[in-house]
Amino acid sequence: MSDWTIILRSLRTRLFSTVTTSLTVAVAVALLLVLLVLRASAASAFERGSGDMHLLVSRESSPLISVLSSVFYADPPKRSMTLDQFESLKASLPLGDTGYCIPLQQGDSFRGFPVTATTPEFFTKFKPNPGEAWGFEQGRAFDKPFEVVLGSAVAKATGVGLGDRLFLTHGIAQSRQLGDANAMKPHEHSDFAYTVVGILAPTGGSHDRAIFTDLTSTWIIHAHDRRERDDPSITTTTAQDLTPADQLLNVAYVRLATRAGSNTPANLPQVFDSLRRGGTFTVASPADQIKNLFRIVSSVDRVLVAMAIVVVFSSAIAIMLALYNSMEQRRRQIAILRVLGASRARIFSLVLTESALLGVIGAIAGVVVSLAAGVLVAGAMRTQLGLVITPRPDPRVVLGVALATVLLACLAGIIPALVAYRTSVAKNLRPIG
Repeated sequence: MSDWTIILRSLRTRLFSTVTTSLTVAVAVALLLVLLVLRASAASAFERGSGDMHLLVSRESSPLISVLSSVFYADPPKRSMTLDQFESLKASLPLGDTGYCIPLQQGDSFRGFPVTATTPEFFTKFKPNPGEAWGFEQGRAFDKPFEVVLGSAVAKATGVGLGDRLFLTHGIAQSRQLGDANAMKPHEHSDFAYTVVGILAPTGGSHDRAIFTDLTSTWIIHAHDRRERDDPSITTTTAQDLTPADQLLNVAYVRLATRAGSNTPANLPQVFDSLRRGGTFTVASPADQIKNLFRIVSSVDRVLVAMAIVVVFSSAIAIMLALYNSMEQRRRQIAILRVLGASRARIFSLVLTESALLGVIGAIAGVVVSLAAGVLVAGAMRTQLGLVITPRPDPRVVLGVALATVLLACLAGIIPALVAYRTSVAKNLRPIG
């Protein structure tokens, strides 16, 4: 009888203990891998979302809130700037031929996906990933009011295609409550239909789950609501009916003029300080805010990783206890193997290999579980925070965690193996009873 046959029969005999111990290891490995993989993937996703802009200018209460709201669509912006304020801002910036100052207005949605109103420069000048221009899977950018362009994730989730007509919903949080019977029914801008003219290629960032349209149509639909409240007989609204109070913006994406081959202009700190001292705007450097965000959560992140490592060690202890407790029932089996010619070293090796095999089974199951869990967590992050995370496990990390788990399992098997090694043949072959 081969050693592997003996080991596998032993595991089958204690099937419940084998399954529960392996599951304990699998959960520990999955938890650690999910934390490690998503941490790296989240950092990459945040870097992708801010694109090639240098500054984000808004009137939000803090730079971080501004970045989360206007770049990652975590929540609609709360404060607005007038068109005159935006024009003054743009005129004060050294944009040159390579820079831009692009206005955006947010607040509406379609089936829970945020709508961003902007200008055509958003597609011609702003790059969602540094060095990479927008690509279109189908159609084109909007060039007149009441046309929309869908992010790749929106098109995939909703099934809406080129030429389809849709109606926007006022607000984002409300539209996410459509499944709640007790939620207030969201207000739909049903008097104005939009036509889908383009579907963007995936960028891997937050903009994949957004819908883009022009500023004028967004101003018109909200001005129409205002005019209807004042005069219910109003049936239509055009650009000529807009007032300065209707022409509001939330944020401006800003890139300053740069020299050829350079990404960061020398005057960026001066421009940043000048805008901040003005007191009118909240100025954010998306790259710095992303670093600050990860600095804020780094302590929590380290605690979670440490907890996951502790759980891995706990699973090793579970292996040790399972094998140790089984030794009492297996002493006679071990004694028989000794009589049949198995040496003490071979008995030690059998138990140690059994322990390692439990680690291998748990590690493999943990890797599989971590892949599924990563997809679920990424989906939740996409829905709740607008952050598009693509879990891409680093093979070196996965292999390292798996090998460390198997090594811990081997270490955990040493004590039970020593117990088996020291089992007395004469004592354990006495007649039962």
